[in-house]
Amino acid sequence: MTFHPDSLPDQTGKVYIVTGGNAGIGYYTVARLAEHGAHVYMGSRNPSKGSAAIASIRKLYPNAKVSLLEMDHMSLASVAAAAKLFLAKETVLHGLINNAGIMATPFEISKDGHEAQWQTNYLAHWVFTTHLLPLMLATSKGLAPGSVRIVNVTSSGHMAAPSGGINFADTSLPNNPFRRYGQSKLGNILHAKTIDKLYGPSSSSAEAGDGEIWTSAVHPGLVESQLEGRVEGAGQRALLKSFHFFGLYMDTDTGAWTNVFCAASPEMKREQSGTYFERIAKAGTQSCKAKDMALAAKLEEWTKDLMTKEGWFP
Repeated sequence: MTFHPDSLPDQTGKVYIVTGGNAGIGYYTVARLAEHGAHVYMGSRNPSKGSAAIASIRKLYPNAKVSLLEMDHMSLASVAAAAKLFLAKETVLHGLINNAGIMATPFEISKDGHEAQWQTNYLAHWVFTTHLLPLMLATSKGLAPGSVRIVNVTSSGHMAAPSGGINFADTSLPNNPFRRYGQSKLGNILHAKTIDKLYGPSSSSAEAGDGEIWTSAVHPGLVESQLEGRVEGAGQRALLKSFHFFGLYMDTDTGAWTNVFCAASPEMKREQSGTYFERIAKAGTQSCKAKDMALAAKLEEWTKDLMTKEGWFP
C-alpha cells in the first residue's frame, strides 16, 4: 500500500515512546509523530546526544513536544528505571516503538551477563514493554480499537537465526555475529506475536473489555543509519558497502514511515495486528520460525522465568 506520514490525523493528546530515538529511523519516527502533535518520549542512552536530537527536531517543528527518557539497553536496571520514571510522569501511553538496536557487533557480554545483541535488541525491550503493558491496557479501555499499539522493529536478518530459531542452551552464540543478530531479531517478531495473542483484537482480553493492544513487527529495509559502524567482519562490511554502491539504501526519513504507519495510522486494520511488515507498510515475507507460535510461547516462558529469576519481571 502507499502511505505517507503527512496523512496522519492530529495526534494531540497522545503519548508515545520511541527507544533509540536520537538517531536513525528512531529519530524520524519521533519527529513525524511530534510533527502531528503527539507528546513523544525519546529513549536515549546518551543524554547529550538525546538533547541535541530533540533540539534538532524542534528546529524542524517548533511546536514539537518531545521529552528525553534516558535508558541504556546494556543495563537492565537502567531500562527498568526508565519505565518506572515514565510511569511516574504519565497516566496514558498510546504507542510504544521498540526501535533501539545494534547489528552484528563484536562479541560482548553485558554486566547483566547476557550477550550484547540479545540483551539490547530483545531482552531489554521485553523488560521495558512488560513494565508498560498494564498502563497500555488501561489506556485502551474506552478508546476505539487500534488506539493503543506496540511496534517491534526487527529485520529480514531474522532469517539468519540458528536452525532451531532460538538457541536456548546458549543464547550468546559466541562464534557468529550475524547468527546472534538474527536470533535477537527473531525474538522481536515472536515477542510481537505473543503480545498480539495475549492482548490483540482476537484475544480474550479484548473480548472481555480488559484492554486491547495492536502489535506489529517492522523490517524497515536497507536504510541509511549508524548500525553498520560496528559490524564485525570484513566480508560483512564489504557486502553492506556493495548495497550502497548499487543504490539499494533508502533515506532515513522514508525508512521510518512503516514505523509511523504501524504506530499511529488509521489505515492499519484490525486484521493486520501481529503482522510482519516491510517497506512501506506492506506485509512481508518471514521465516517459518517467525510464524511458529509454539516457539513464541516457549520463548515467552523462558524469558519470563529468566527475568523473574534475575529480578527484572515487574
